Amino acid sequence: MRQLINEPSKIPLLLRFGLWISEKIAGKRMVPARLLAWSPRLAIGAAFFESLMVHKDPTLSSRLLKLVRMQVSLNVSCPFCIDMNSANKEDYNITWQEIKTMQGEVHNHKVESLTSKERLALELANRVSQTPPTVDDNFSQRLKTLFSEREILVLLATSAQVNYWARLIQSMGVAPAGFSDDPKISILQKLM
Repeated sequence: MRQLINEPSKIPLLLRFGLWISEKIAGKRMVPARLLAWSPRLAIGAAFFESLMVHKDPTLSSRLLKLVRMQVSLNVSCPFCIDMNSANKEDYNITWQEIKTMQGEVHNHKVESLTSKERLALELANRVSQTPPTVDDNFSQRLKTLFSEREILVLLATSAQVNYWARLIQSMGVAPAGFSDDPKISILQKLM
């Protein structure tokens, strides 16, 4: 898909400063943020929203949150999101067998490296990515056996946040930025 809109030729000073910070942190040109500059209110709201999301948590592992972000990115077939959320997957010990599980090619119970919490969190990410989301009473009880109510909220919000970004970015036709240098990720993005 071709990019739907072009970047504005003039970006307000406050937004330029925010862009500079986000691009410095990301180490890449952040086209989605640049496109949001067409509406400063949307850009500021999106930046505020992103800054308040949980990326590190005292009770949920960074690996588990990374798996959830990757799962949602794959569910909604967003090449940019797959690229961004798969970057540095090695730092989280995420294997190709686990990625195949997230793609639905291998049942998650056959992947011994996934913990029971990770399996359930991936299932939650799958359920939240559906329209409508399907979190029934039985599944809710399963969640409460492994996660606190606060942890469930963080997992739901993380899944919803990636869904928001994925749908917006994919709708705008933003191409991957090259966050992941893994050639297998590039192939995976092309399949989307």
